[in-house]
Amino acid sequence: MVEMKVKGLAVDANSKIPVVILTDPEEKRYLPIWIGIYEADAILIALEKINVPRPMTHDLIKSVLETLGVSIDRILIHNIQNNTFYARITLTRGEEEWEIDARPSDAIALGLRAECSIFVSEKVIVEASITDKSKYEKEKIEFKKFFQDLKPADFNR
Repeated sequence: MVEMKVKGLAVDANSKIPVVILTDPEEKRYLPIWIGIYEADAILIALEKINVPRPMTHDLIKSVLETLGVSIDRILIHNIQNNTFYARITLTRGEEEWEIDARPSDAIALGLRAECSIFVSEKVIVEASITDKSKYEKEKIEFKKFFQDLKPADFNR
C-alpha cells in the first residue's frame, strides 16, 4: 500500500469529465480518477474548506458516524477493473473495525472531511498511475551517483 494525498481536481480536456488527482508524497506518481460532477463538488468543498449553510451528504455521513462513536480510520483504493476503481472505507469504534465498499470519489470526499489517510494498492498504482518522468530520471541519476561513490567502509557503523 502506498499512502497518497489529493493533489487537486482537473477537468479532462476531451470528455469534460472531472478528475481527482492523487499523488505520492514525493509527487513522482500521479493517479487520475475520473469522477462525477457532484462528487467533484464534494471533494472541492472539503479541499478548500468551504463553509456550507447546511450539511452536504458527506458531512452528514461524517456527523452520523461521529455521533455513533465511529471513526473514519482510512481510505483504501484497492482495485481497478475495466477502468473502474474500487475503494473501501475503514471504520473503527474501540476494538471493532469495519470495511465498507465505496466509490473512490465518495471515499475521498469523506476521507478529506475526516482528515484520514488515503492508501492505494500497488496493483492500482502499477495499472493506472502516471510517473513524473523528470523527477524519476533525476532520482535515477542521483541513485547511480550514490552507488558510484559508495565504498566498502561506508557499510561499517
